[in-house]
Amino acid sequence: MDIRQQMIEMGRRARRASRTLAKASGKARSGALVALADLLEAEASAIAEANALDLAAAKERGLDKARVQRLTISDKVLRSMIAGCREVAAMDDPVGGIESMTRRPNGMLVGRMRVPLGVVAMIYESRPNATVDAGILCLKAGNAVILRGGSEAFHSNTCLAGLMHRALEQAGLPRDAVQVPATTDREAVAELLKLSDFIDVVIPRGGEGLIRAVTEQATMPVLKHYKGVCHLFADASCDITRAVPIIDNAKTQYPSGCNALECLLVHRDVAGVLLPRVDKVLAAKGVRFKACPRSLPLLGDAAEPAMPGDWGYEFLDLVLAVRVVDSLDEALDFIAEHGSNHTEAILSENYEHCMRFVREVDASLVVANASTRFNDGAQLGLGAEIGISTSKLHAYGPMGVRELTSAKFVLLGEGQVRE
Repeated sequence: MDIRQQMIEMGRRARRASRTLAKASGKARSGALVALADLLEAEASAIAEANALDLAAAKERGLDKARVQRLTISDKVLRSMIAGCREVAAMDDPVGGIESMTRRPNGMLVGRMRVPLGVVAMIYESRPNATVDAGILCLKAGNAVILRGGSEAFHSNTCLAGLMHRALEQAGLPRDAVQVPATTDREAVAELLKLSDFIDVVIPRGGEGLIRAVTEQATMPVLKHYKGVCHLFADASCDITRAVPIIDNAKTQYPSGCNALECLLVHRDVAGVLLPRVDKVLAAKGVRFKACPRSLPLLGDAAEPAMPGDWGYEFLDLVLAVRVVDSLDEALDFIAEHGSNHTEAILSENYEHCMRFVREVDASLVVANASTRFNDGAQLGLGAEIGISTSKLHAYGPMGVRELTSAKFVLLGEGQVRE
């Protein structure tokens, strides 16, 4: 069977499984997630062995540091996956819930019922933990899912998919509710993107090239998890003592994350005090600065002049662009020009400035006086996320269980006819 026929058959099986999932009880779907959590704990050594094969291959291929970091299933990452399974399992079941029921003048009741999207395809790079996150969220929301990870994570993803199949069987649900193509051939992605008869939505998660390729080729709706060019503006009234740890966390806690800080904007009134402190803390951790002419003299040996291409760039590394601005308006204009609608933050003790920033900045998460790293499904109370949508239809921001459902209208009548 060639690649095209394999993908068609996979889509057909996913469609059948989605119908079974949609009518399955919430208890059964949650039970699969609890079973998966137990299996992840029990099979930790097998997961580590599979991940080691991918890491060894990544070293041979010379993958960059950011991709290797995303590829690694550390003990911390595994614990997070297990916790995510249990947290999502404990959430209320979204499927079948009726919202906004109102009575029309003729006596009819009209409401909206939450329903699964159907079949979700996720195309992503590295991040084998995304395999579990996407799988559990789709299952909880009653969706079947086809997971096409990058070739660099093939062994890890295959291992994790096998555990999900075992968990589904334990819960009496179809294995085909979660499928991972048994090939690293890139043609599989192109063929999946043609299957609009079977796949309802595709979610790409990875580099800019991947997002563009999927968007251009897909024959079904695309929920884009685009690049994270995240800014933080330190206003004239910011608390310097509090600002430095926040900036440090946003940049260095996980520099390859899409919600990591990439550009620091500093009001001119506090630049002389704040930037030397930022330099002292961040440079000690290996951060290099791409500095504008006004910020360069305020930073140490780790700074170099910024080039035009450094503004609006996603470094995914210990590199931070720094720019001094004259006002909140200038910061807002700069973010509007160079942001990617992902995460933007302000540090300010001025309530009006905070609220203006929150209202006017166009991003999936706008933050006041906290780290950009909080744009994460688990941190925002969603349990886990399948991605962070930087488009506005049908979701904007982290996509959890509810964002993987839609709502259909329901009409309950008593014999009414239209006049």
